[in-house]
Amino acid sequence: MAARLKDRVAVVTGSGQGIGKAIAVALAKEGAKVVTNNRRPGTEGGDAETAAKEIEALGGQAVPFFGSVSEFDVAEKIIQTAVDSFGRVDILVNNAGADAPRMVWNMTEEDWDRCVDSFLKGSFNCTRFACGLMREQRWGRIINTTSTAWLGTVGHCNYGAAKAGLVGLTRAVAREMGRYGVTCNAYAPTAATRFTLSDEIVAGFKKRYEAGLMTKERYEELTNPPSPETVTPLIVYLCTDEAADINGQVFDVTGGSIAIYSEPVKKKSIVKEEGLWTVEELMDQVPKVLLEGYKNPAPPQPAK
Repeated sequence: MAARLKDRVAVVTGSGQGIGKAIAVALAKEGAKVVTNNRRPGTEGGDAETAAKEIEALGGQAVPFFGSVSEFDVAEKIIQTAVDSFGRVDILVNNAGADAPRMVWNMTEEDWDRCVDSFLKGSFNCTRFACGLMREQRWGRIINTTSTAWLGTVGHCNYGAAKAGLVGLTRAVAREMGRYGVTCNAYAPTAATRFTLSDEIVAGFKKRYEAGLMTKERYEELTNPPSPETVTPLIVYLCTDEAADINGQVFDVTGGSIAIYSEPVKKKSIVKEEGLWTVEELMDQVPKVLLEGYKNPAPPQPAK
C-alpha cells in the first residue's frame, strides 16, 4: 500500500465490478478507506461486498453499501456510512448508472428515467450530501463519470443527455465548491466493462461505424477497449493535494492516452448595430459567417 491518500475516506458508487471497482481498489492502494457500492448483493461478476473483501485482502479498509443512489434518501445513507465507519468523507467518485439503449422513437419513459435517474440524479444525490461535509472540513474531491456520448451519440439519447448533464453538473459544482477547497472534475473513460462489451452495445457500435457515424479508429477503440485499471492513475491524481487547482475540467481517458476537453467559447458571431435581424438576413449571413466550414453530422439519407 502507498500513502498518497493516507487517512482519506472515499465513496465510490457502482464499484462492485468494472471501472468502479478498479477505482476503489486503486484509491485503497494509496491509503484511502473506501465505501464500495452497488444496488444489490449477489450481482454476477462481483458486488460491493466482494470488492470490499478484495481491498481488505490487500491490507486496506473498506465497507460495502448496497442501494441505488438514484434514490435521494439512499444517497444520504451511503455518505453517512462513510462518516459512521471512518469519521469523514473526502472523496466521492460518482460512477454508478444504468443505460437503456434504444432509438429515440422507440424509447419509453421508463428507459429515459432509468438512465437519467441513475447517472445524473444519482450523481447529484451523492454530491448534495457530500458537499455539506466537505464544505465544513474545507477539503474534498468529487469526480463524475461522463462519456464521449455527451458530444453526441446514436441509439441512446437518454445516456447522451445524462452524460452531458454530468458535464454541466461538474462545472457548476466546481464553481460553487472551489472556494472551500473542494474540486469537482469529470472524465470520459473508454474501458472494458460488462456494459461496453455486451452484444447489444457492440452491435450498436458496428451499425454506427457502417453508417459512417464513427471513425474506424474510434470503432476499434470501442470494440477492443483497454482494461478498467487504465483509468485509475488519473483518478488517483485528481484526488491528491497536488491536484488542488484542477477544478471544473473534463478529461478523456483511453488506455495510455489522456486528453482534456476545451472550455466552451463562442466561436463566431454576427452583430446588427440597429434593430433585429430579419429572417432573410439570417438566411444569408448564418451560412456565410456563423456556419462557415460547417458540416451536418447526420445529413438526410434516401429512404430505403
